[in-house]
Amino acid sequence: MLEATLYSVTADPKGNYALPAEYDGTVHETALYYAVRAYRNNQRQGTHSTKTRSEVSGGGRKPWRQKGTGRARQGTIRAAQWRGGGVVFGPRPRRYRTDLPPKVKRLARQSALNARANERALYVIEELAFEQPKTKHMLEVLDKMGLGDRKVLVLTSETRPTVHLSGRNLSNVHVMRYRDASAYEVLWSDAVVIEQQAIGGHEVAGSAPKAASRSRTATRTRGKAATRAMAKKRSATKKATKTAKTKSTTKRARKDGSDA
Repeated sequence: MLEATLYSVTADPKGNYALPAEYDGTVHETALYYAVRAYRNNQRQGTHSTKTRSEVSGGGRKPWRQKGTGRARQGTIRAAQWRGGGVVFGPRPRRYRTDLPPKVKRLARQSALNARANERALYVIEELAFEQPKTKHMLEVLDKMGLGDRKVLVLTSETRPTVHLSGRNLSNVHVMRYRDASAYEVLWSDAVVIEQQAIGGHEVAGSAPKAASRSRTATRTRGKAATRAMAKKRSATKKATKTAKTKSTTKRARKDGSDA
C-alpha cells in the first residue's frame, strides 16, 4: 500500500496518508502510450489543407506550343514544378479522432496516478476552500507545500469555483475535479494535489511530521537543561551560604579568644 503526505487546510504537514487499495504502484506503460496518443490526436482540428493543380487559380492554357521552341514541354503554368503551382500529395482536411476502450482509459489513468505516487509526488490535502477567488491564496498554499515552482495538478472532490478561478491565472497550475482528470493531465504535472474527500483512504496513525517531532524533542531537551541549570544554581547558593556561615563563626571565635 502506497502512502502520501497529508496536509491540513492551512497547508501544514500532518503526517502520512494511506492511499486506497487501487494505488498498488502498478504502471502499465502501454496503456499510457495509447492514452497519451489518443489525447494528443483528439486535440487536433484537422483543418490543414493545400490546393492541387486543379484548384489553383490560372493556368487555363498551354504556355507554349508542344514542339519547335527548344524548351521542355509544358501543359499549364500551375503544375507542381512552377512557382504558384499546385501541391502534390499535400495535407488535406481530415478527422484525427481516436477512441479508446473505457477499460484502457481507466487503466492508463490509474497507472499515471500510481507513477506519481511512486515518485512521492502525490499529496493529499484535507480541503481546499477559499472565501474569494484570489490567485494569491493559491500561491500561498502551493508555496507552503513547497510546490510553488513546479507544474501542479489540483484535483478537488467537487466543482469549486473559487479554487478554479484562483488557479486559472497560473500557467503551471491546473484545477479540475478528481474524476475528470485524464492520464495525460496527470503525466503533464510534476506534482498532484488531491483533496482527502476525493481520494478516500485514511490517515496513518502515529505518523507525526518529523519537524514537529524534532520541535518537541528540542523543547524537552531545553526543559531538562534548564532544570539542571537551576539545580546547579541552588547547590552553588547553598554552598556559598554554608561557607559564609563558617567564616562568620570562625571570626567570632577568634574575637572572643582575643578579649579573654
